[in-house]
This record gives sequence, C-alpha cells and structure tokens, in this order.
Amino acid sequence: MSDRRAFLKTSVGVASGVVAGGYEQQEQVLAASAVASERIRLGVIGIGPRAKYVLGGMLKHKDVQCVAIADVQQTRRDAGKKLVDNVYGDAACETLGDFRQLLDRKDIDAVFIATGDRWHATASMLAAEAGKDVYSEKPCGITIDLCKQLAETIDRTGRVFQAGTQRRSVANFVEAVRLVHDGVLGDLKSLHATVYVPEIKTQWLPGQPTPNPKQCDWNLWLGPAPWRPYHQDYVNGRWRGYYDFDSGARLLDWGAHTVDLCQWAHHADDTVPVQYAADEKGVTATYADGTPLRIDFLQTPFGQRPGWIQSLGTCPVRFVGSKGTVEVGDSGGIAVSPEKLMSAVKPLPQKGSGLDVEAHSRNFFDCIKSRELPVANQNAMRQSHIACHAAAIAWMLGRTVKLDPKTLQFLDDDEANRLCARPERNWQ
Repeated sequence: MSDRRAFLKTSVGVASGVVAGGYEQQEQVLAASAVASERIRLGVIGIGPRAKYVLGGMLKHKDVQCVAIADVQQTRRDAGKKLVDNVYGDAACETLGDFRQLLDRKDIDAVFIATGDRWHATASMLAAEAGKDVYSEKPCGITIDLCKQLAETIDRTGRVFQAGTQRRSVANFVEAVRLVHDGVLGDLKSLHATVYVPEIKTQWLPGQPTPNPKQCDWNLWLGPAPWRPYHQDYVNGRWRGYYDFDSGARLLDWGAHTVDLCQWAHHADDTVPVQYAADEKGVTATYADGTPLRIDFLQTPFGQRPGWIQSLGTCPVRFVGSKGTVEVGDSGGIAVSPEKLMSAVKPLPQKGSGLDVEAHSRNFFDCIKSRELPVANQNAMRQSHIACHAAAIAWMLGRTVKLDPKTLQFLDDDEANRLCARPERNWQ
C-alpha cells in the first residue's frame, strides 16, 4: 500500500459477437488498400525472449516469411537474425536498429510488435499508418487513452490487427467460452479472473554510463516514456513494475488474458463493466446488467484456488452459471461442476496450452488475406484492456470508480480521469 500511496502523490496530477477464428463466423471486410500477396512478408519490431518464442511459432506457417528484424540492441538483433536464417537456410533477413526503417520498406505486409509495454501502442499506430497489418504483444496500450487511440487508428487505416491474447485461440479456453455461449451452464451468474498482485516500484536503479547507440540506442529504447538514466537491467527485461515503463501496475500482465476471456464469455467485446470496487484481495467489476466479474490478486501463480474445482495452471478463469461451473487454465485441461456436465464438453486435443501461439498467429495471417476481423481484434482489445486499466485505477486510488461504457470516461471523477493518460516524451 505504501508504494501505491507514494505513486499517487507524485503521479495523479501529472497526466491530463465472436468473429473469425471463434465459434461463429462473422464476415467484416475492412477498407484496406490491397490484400497481401500469397506469401506474407513479415517484419519484427522488438526481439527479446518472448518475441523469439512467438516468432518461432509464426515461422512454422509456410506462407509467411520474416524479412526484417528491428531492435535497439545489437545482440538481440543478431540473435533474432540467427533464428530466422536457420529456418530458411540463408542470410536474407535484414537487421535494423531503428524500426522506422523497417516501416519504410514497401515490401513488408505485416509486423509483429514485441517491444516493452511502453512502445506497443505507438509502434502499432505508426505501423498501421505505414500500411502494415499488426500483431502486437499485450498489453497493447499502457493507458486507457492509448487503447482508444490505437483502436481508432486501426479502424481509420483499415488494417488488420491482432492482439497477442492467444488464449482466444487455445482449445480449452475456447471450449469454456462455448459452454457459456451455448447455454450449457445456464444463466451466467459470475465471472472470475486472476492476476498478479499489482505493483508500482518507486526505487529506480542507479544510473550507468549510456552505451554506444549502435550497441544499444537508449533514447529509442525509452521511446515515449520519460527520460531516465540508463541501466543495463532495464534493457534486459527488469523494467516491469516501474510505472513509466509498465502497464496498469502490472495488472495487465495476466489481466489482458484473463479479463479478456471473461469479456468474451460475457459477449462484452463491445462494452466494459461500469463499476470497479477495489479491496486488498482484488477488484470486483460489475457490468450494467448486474453480472459481477471478480479479479483476484494471486500471491503465486500456481496451486489450488480456494473454492475452485481444481488447479489448472497459470491464467485460470472461472465461469459460474445457474446450471454449473467451468474452469480452465494453461494446463490445457478443463474442469466442470457438476460432473455430469462433462458430457457436454467437446474432446480437446492432447497437445496445447495457454502459451501456444501457432493457432492465434494462423488466425492473424488468414485474416490478412481475407480482411476479416481476427478473433482478438482492435475492438475486443480496447474493451478488455480498458476494463483492466479501470480495475488498476480503482486499486491505485483504493476505492470504487464508475466508468461510462460509451465514452470510456470515469463519471464525476477528475482524479480517476487524470490517470487515463500519461505525458509522452518527444523521442524522435
């Protein structure tokens, strides 16, 4: 609590239908310049450990070719190029220190953005303006305003956008949502999401000498975030929890997945809960129809949840209906109660977990060709991310906040609305 209060003292006043790939196919042709060629030419912006894992899944699709990688760190650029060149057996993949040079390439159809959180929205919008389709790691925007701006930019430019919330394409999560949508659980009574305990670090690392920009471009690494003295740990991934770099006090690390799945189950891809009540153990969000969405803070990501049927791994969600309950997590399994409901569960593939990205990226690449909305499109992203941000703001303020689902502004709450945006540094 002390970190939260310290943050608020210094920060509050500073910042002024299921679609393609789900159960029902809904055609929506976007206003795009031209369909990509049969082989999709992909560029990568940011190539850390997560990016290499996702890219490895993307490269399994034979109609996709990675042609360029941009990263501010030379060691990461080189490692990414090695991964790609080993797949293709050549050295054709270009490496760049500035992602804007990648966006200037007219032959690139789409980009995969896997920078730190501070860059996701800005890089995605610049890519869309450059005529590229976008797959962005989550969280796709570190503020409510950036999530709104990103969705508006994608709509205006007519690009295809997929958020990296891959559990929308993983079999057991998809099946759990189907049980809700098909009425197997009866009337939906409550939804339950899990997230890490929110965190705002207030002790910055001591400054170190700034490296040669050719080795690591610190200014470009910071991007729109406020200026901060360089420290190697930041660029190596130890930036999480710092408000300037992170998203929603880390609530979106898991919430971008778990709250998103609850939104999907509740047919809420076009709306958000209207009230968020924070307490020491989590946030209770309530939809306009009265359905509660409980977001629980977990001290550890594994183990049995009190009152739940069984442990199902990381990122578990629980949907409770008048006729029964379903739970799923990253183990790839599914649990229902009462047990007789298991007869309504469709067989699941033996392989698969919440970390798998092949099906999710396949959905993205297919939609590049068809110009349909992907399963984790900009509209679904905006609403679920904003729900997470609103929950984080309720936690930061330590009280209940109310959100207008149409304007996505807090009602009669200047203090909360000031946390909807952050000042952006001129990094260019």
